[in-house]
Amino acid sequence: MKPGQLAAYLFLAVAWGFSFMLVLHTVGAFGWVGAVSLRCFIASITLYLVAKAIGRHLDFSAGWRAFAMVGATTVAGQLIGLSYATPLIGTAMAAILVASIPLFSMLIGQFWGLEKISAQSLVGIAFGILGIVILVGFPAVPVTQAFVLGCISCMLGCLCAAFGSNYASRYLKGTGSWEITIGSFFAGGVVTLPLFAVVPITTMPSLLDIGYLFALAILMSALTYITYFRLVATIGATKTISVEFVVTVIAVFIGAFLLDEPLSVAQFVGAGIIIIGCALVLGVLPPRKRAPVVPDL
Repeated sequence: MKPGQLAAYLFLAVAWGFSFMLVLHTVGAFGWVGAVSLRCFIASITLYLVAKAIGRHLDFSAGWRAFAMVGATTVAGQLIGLSYATPLIGTAMAAILVASIPLFSMLIGQFWGLEKISAQSLVGIAFGILGIVILVGFPAVPVTQAFVLGCISCMLGCLCAAFGSNYASRYLKGTGSWEITIGSFFAGGVVTLPLFAVVPITTMPSLLDIGYLFALAILMSALTYITYFRLVATIGATKTISVEFVVTVIAVFIGAFLLDEPLSVAQFVGAGIIIIGCALVLGVLPPRKRAPVVPDL
């Protein structure tokens, strides 16, 4: 991974790691439908206006079906799953389950023949699975019906994210990251808009709530997804989406130290194992060099 790609990868990890706190605020103010639908429209429209202002040419010739599929999965499906689940299971646990996205992505990518997973990456995925098992298997909160429902919702969102990322890698390979982000977020907003009939906004949000929504939409959606789809095109879906491992660790510590969410010692151990898995998937840890063979004289 080149230095620029690594910097982009770390930007995604930090931005998405902190985004869970904003999700809690926006869901509380706008509901889980409003938090997703309005976020999508703000991100899409803002990027479109910026592109026009700077004279950037946008090419949407890939067709509405491709953008609609990515918008319905990676954007709407993932954000609905997280927005619905986070208030039920907490930011730390939601982030923990998000670490399953690279595992789903690897399986889908292998099935579609998009990427060839190396032995080292497979070991990294195994570490990731082990870390998730430790994190989820030893929760510090009661396992209630709402907790289980939140976990299921989050996992479905993770599956949507993995599918949409591989779909974009396969069918939108020649499309720019600006176009993918604008098109998919607009499609995600359209997909979720009818859900307002089921979950309307019941209270008048404050200016601070609106500020949180715009920060979530612009800083942690528009900018991050441009970066994300650019990385998908350059280093592949599985390596890019492995950023969720690091996102998990950052969000877990934010939940524990800033939001006072309970975590067990075993969960911290699991977070460390996930970091090792991520490093193996990315190839950050160099392979062990074999000793040179000295010929007999």
